Amino acid sequence: MEDFRRMYLRLCKEGGVEPQESVVAQLQEGRAAQGSRLDLSGQSLSVDTCSVLARAFQKETYFTEVSLSDCMLSEEGAKVLLTGLFGNNTVKILDLKGNNLRSSGAEVLGKLLAHNKTLRRLVMEWNALGVWDEAFSLFCEGLASNSVLTHLDLRNNQINHHGASELALALKRNTALEVLDLRWNSIGLLGGRSLLEALQKNKSIVQLEMAGNNIPCDTLKALEQTTGHNSDRQSTLRESRSRTQVLSMEIQTLKDMKGRQFLNLMETIDRQREEISHSNRSTSIQIGQLQEALNERKSAVNSLTAKLQMTEAALALSEQKNHNMGEVLTRVKAEKEEQRERQSRERKKEQEDCTLRESKLLREIQDQNQTSIQLRSKVEEMERRCKSQQHQIFELKQELTNSTAELKLRLAQAEDRLEIEKRRSKQALEDMDTLRQKEVEHMNCHLEESERALQERIFKLEGQRIQLEEELSKAKAACVTERVQAEEELGRVRAQVRLEEQEQVSALEEKLRSVRSSLQEVQLHCSQQKQTISELQAKTSQQSAETDGLRRRIEELQQELSGKDREKVAEVSRVKVELQEQIGHLQAERTAQAGLREKISALERELKVLRGNHREALLDKESEMSSMQEKLRLREAEILRMREDEANRASYLQSAILTYVQGSPLGQYSSPKK
Repeated sequence: MEDFRRMYLRLCKEGGVEPQESVVAQLQEGRAAQGSRLDLSGQSLSVDTCSVLARAFQKETYFTEVSLSDCMLSEEGAKVLLTGLFGNNTVKILDLKGNNLRSSGAEVLGKLLAHNKTLRRLVMEWNALGVWDEAFSLFCEGLASNSVLTHLDLRNNQINHHGASELALALKRNTALEVLDLRWNSIGLLGGRSLLEALQKNKSIVQLEMAGNNIPCDTLKALEQTTGHNSDRQSTLRESRSRTQVLSMEIQTLKDMKGRQFLNLMETIDRQREEISHSNRSTSIQIGQLQEALNERKSAVNSLTAKLQMTEAALALSEQKNHNMGEVLTRVKAEKEEQRERQSRERKKEQEDCTLRESKLLREIQDQNQTSIQLRSKVEEMERRCKSQQHQIFELKQELTNSTAELKLRLAQAEDRLEIEKRRSKQALEDMDTLRQKEVEHMNCHLEESERALQERIFKLEGQRIQLEEELSKAKAACVTERVQAEEELGRVRAQVRLEEQEQVSALEEKLRSVRSSLQEVQLHCSQQKQTISELQAKTSQQSAETDGLRRRIEELQQELSGKDREKVAEVSRVKVELQEQIGHLQAERTAQAGLREKISALERELKVLRGNHREALLDKESEMSSMQEKLRLREAEILRMREDEANRASYLQSAILTYVQGSPLGQYSSPKK
């Protein structure tokens, strides 16, 4: 309460208004402001005090009930005070009893009802709102547009039948007013009928006081019946609203329960699905393990059955031999005496047969020696062919290295030409880097294939590769020098040269693809030759088995055959030693190749550094572009000549590769010894 007094004094001071002593005394005593109620009843409020109170009501106050009854408000003071309540959001009850408000007060009250959204009860007893019909019609219009006022007291306001008709029109539009007190006015029969007609459309008024208005009893009874119907309707609406709220709450709880049940059901379904999937995976794994075990058992059973069949066959053969030997023994015992006589003749025949067999065996041994000599000659021929193929491959590598060197030179020239432009320099560098990487990858793949195909002869190429690396470094140094020299000359023809270089690169890629296809064909031919050699080895194994059988039959040739076996073992050991030496050479060559690759990577890093330096130089040279454009006309003839030279080089390279591919002996390529 002290806060409101201070605020009142502060507002008076700000407005330059002298505070009203009676109001200050009542506020200081605590009778005016009690809790949320402001009571200034009986105080004759001046216009200045009303303006201060209006400004106080415009600010945020905690009063919900304001009583200004019997304050002798003037028309201007009431207008100022009520305008301050237009935007107020706290006052719910306003008591203006006994202030004799007339036309201007009615107009301001109509505006207050139209603008205020919190006022619930308005007491206007002992005023004169119905004296002026126009002002009261404005009040009724504000009441019609109001949607929050529930209690209106208009006792003793001199309302006639015209005011009652205006009030009836407002009640037809109003849907919030519940209690209306119109006692002790001059409404009369016509006003009562208009109000009765309005109440037949209005369903919100539940209490209407009409005593002292000169209205007939039947009209009063009809009004009471309509208000009773409205009250019953309101009670039923309240009950229905409460029931609907209860039902909505129950429905919401049921929905929540159903939602939780549905979520639980979905969780259980997901868990069951996961368990089923886990069980299916475990069963599938178990089935696979069982199938593998079953396959292993089947393979073991099959091997055992095969061994059993072999043993049964061997037993059958041994039984048949035993049976034959028994028959022979019986025949020998029975015919022993007869054989003594025939032994001499049989010995002669056996000696002849032995001589014939010895001669046959000697001839067969000679034939085998001849076949082995032929095989050795064939192997030597294959080695010669391999050497020739390796020589050709070496020449092809040289040509490829030359072509790659030329390609790198041209790529460097293209980079020099393309890097002059500021916008296209990055794109061109990335394209050339990708092309160079592809070429390096292709060359690495080609080198790896050649390593696999020619593992026995790679150590001979080490020195040549070192020379090639030296030539490559020299060529790179020459490229750097030429790059510095050609920066100023070939910087203006970047677009045309780029197209030509792309065409040349595509042609070289096609040529490399053809060379790779030819190498693949050579590898296929090598695999076929390996198969033939394996077949020949199988035949030789069969022949060795036949010789072993002949050794068993002829005891005299066993010593010679054992000597040959020892020689073969010595040769095999010698071959193994040679293979181990070759493997050691190959490992050494691989280490050398790793070192070469490291050198290549170091050279590539140096190239990147040089490119970065070159980019910086190009950025410096961009300032000189304007002066170099005038020299472009003089260089066109040189550019045309260089184009012709490049076209001639490309055609010469293409013709050389085509002649090499057409004249390469693909059928004479053989695999290394094992």
